Amino acid sequence: MMPSENHSHFSASCSSVTEEARAKINLALHVTGQRSDGYHLLDMLVTFAGHGDRLSFAPSQTDAFTLSGRFAVTLAGDGGTNLVLKARDLLREAVGALAFPVRIHLEKNLPIASGIGGGSADAAAALRGLMRLWGATLPKETLAALALKLGADVPMCLESRPLIARGIGEKIEPTPDLPALAMVLANPLKGVSTPDVFRRLTTKNNPALALPRTGDWIAAIAAARNDLEPLARQLVPEIGEISALLQASGALMTRMSGSGATCFGIFASMSAAEEAAATLHGERPDWYFQATETVSGGA
Repeated sequence: MMPSENHSHFSASCSSVTEEARAKINLALHVTGQRSDGYHLLDMLVTFAGHGDRLSFAPSQTDAFTLSGRFAVTLAGDGGTNLVLKARDLLREAVGALAFPVRIHLEKNLPIASGIGGGSADAAAALRGLMRLWGATLPKETLAALALKLGADVPMCLESRPLIARGIGEKIEPTPDLPALAMVLANPLKGVSTPDVFRRLTTKNNPALALPRTGDWIAAIAAARNDLEPLARQLVPEIGEISALLQASGALMTRMSGSGATCFGIFASMSAAEEAAATLHGERPDWYFQATETVSGGA
């Protein structure tokens, strides 16, 4: 999709561009089948947190990539950074002569391998930011195909707004009536291997996502599922513990996002979410807790 105004802030001279790489929250994830190539078919209700990573882009003599932020150290010298660079290279190939050398800085605020699409959000932000910096335009379909090449979650992150995604994640339908939600993201800072979780799936053909349009979104989300959560809990028992902590802090409902280990608790208000995050951080300073508000579908 074409980058939208509310994601980018840049000077009139376009000497640099900043992009937010918002955390992707799977409010629901139903595994509904498996393709012959091994990819699982999913029905997902997805929203995006106000909180996330941040990327900045500036013209440079030669390509450069730098890191900062709480979780930068886990990426240093690791292949995890490559999705941003892969996005740069794929887009450069697509736009040709417009693509001058660029310095990219990634402020890594989200935990790694945590089920909230950090790497995919970074790749999507790289596509949006570089389109801006290079003054490039591509047909929507071309950009969406580029995003899908980078990973099944990247087209969703390119949208960065509430949506339902089906197939392997490429069939996207916006949900404009999904409201902003006050939330605490919580992670025990243990990575969960997505392939390991999927390997444990015994039932691939689960009931599809059906959202009753009652207007009560909390009840609708609570009635849905994350089919990967029981399996991830077997691999990382702390997921159960962190979910119980969120519940005890007054969350209206809790669930794991994606393949884990990040869980979210939805709270009645931002002040309740902030209070819960502060209390939980006091109890478990070695874990990750972040109060955030998700973007609304109508934004």
